[in-house]
Amino acid sequence: MILIVDDKQENLFSLQKLLQLHDFKVDTALSGEEALKKILKNFYALIILDVQMPVMDGFEVAEAISGYGKSKDIPIIFLSAVKINKTFITKGYDSGGIDYVTKPFDPDVLLLKVKTFYRLSEQRRALNEMQNILKEEIEFRKKAEKDLSDLNHSLEKRVEERTEELFKINKQLEISNDDLQQYASVASHDLKEPLRKIQIYSDKVRRSFLNGNDEADQYMQKIIASSQRMSRLINDLLNYSRLSGEGLFKRTNINTILDELMSDLEILIAEKNASIYFDKFPEMDVIPGQIRQLFQNMLSNAIKFSKPGVAPEITITVRRTEQLDIDSADSENGNYARISISDNGIGFNEIYKEKIFTMFQRLHSREAFEGTGIGLAIVKKIVEKHNGIITVNSREGEGTNFTFVLPILQNKPVAEKELSAI
Repeated sequence: MILIVDDKQENLFSLQKLLQLHDFKVDTALSGEEALKKILKNFYALIILDVQMPVMDGFEVAEAISGYGKSKDIPIIFLSAVKINKTFITKGYDSGGIDYVTKPFDPDVLLLKVKTFYRLSEQRRALNEMQNILKEEIEFRKKAEKDLSDLNHSLEKRVEERTEELFKINKQLEISNDDLQQYASVASHDLKEPLRKIQIYSDKVRRSFLNGNDEADQYMQKIIASSQRMSRLINDLLNYSRLSGEGLFKRTNINTILDELMSDLEILIAEKNASIYFDKFPEMDVIPGQIRQLFQNMLSNAIKFSKPGVAPEITITVRRTEQLDIDSADSENGNYARISISDNGIGFNEIYKEKIFTMFQRLHSREAFEGTGIGLAIVKKIVEKHNGIITVNSREGEGTNFTFVLPILQNKPVAEKELSAI
């Protein structure tokens, strides 16, 4: 909107009509005092100000306008019919005017100036608004950054506190775990010693005093068999508890471990007339004692759970893969080893697939097959200790296939010397 200030009504009317014909919104004031009051209440894009007015002339009004923070940037065009020499024109510019037009004026020229200064004023206003918006945005971003920084600081502090808390809990767990392992070792020794005596003296009683008493001899053999099962159970529980410790990895030739196992299981293999085939393994980062325990449990099970009258055939294959995934494709230079152990034994119904790795889970009667039900739980825990995965597939009467995937190289430091957790 444009404000026209002139003490003569006819001048106001003619100039107002000229501007309105060109779609400008116009407001008027008959004195400097009235103009200042309106400027305080409204926003104007341009002021056309008559110089010669009573009480306050145009120069005084312009100086007052420039003192208002809200209106100091409004462009002012002076109009004068009397004060037209250089001195007054100079004073007009010094008072804050951007142009000085003398009367009589050319309406077209004045209109051109009004359009130009009006457009510049609107552009300046839009620019100021944009600057204010940017300033607000900057302030908002600064506040947001400060809030985020405060939040990050708070989170970092909470993480530090939680990390320290978890460290203390972990230390307590390590102490408790060590205590439990010591207790397990002591308890196993204290339990196994009387069991050995039960077995020895029961066997002596059976041989020395029960000749000819078949019923008593049968009962005594059950006592001896039960004590032997208890001894195996204690050993298996002790082995399982030791897996909770932190074993050290070592670059290992697993083929050497398998060769040693073939020698250890020689009698059992011969009794069952078993055939065992295994691929050549790459060197891997493993905890040697635990891997030995894993293959011993798997091979012993495969031989033990064979079909009556059928020689066990066990095959161990190894393939390199790119991913820690049972179904990952073979890859000559893969970072993982997928190991499968298959047999032609009695198998089992796959409805028990999820339970088979559970402690004390037995799928067959103790009379039919010896065992404590802990062997496969130990196998699963060893695989997990090696950051691997394991699964099993089987069909009753057709055999079983265990498959597990292990990293070939572990992220943890590899020990220079073997230090098994078992």
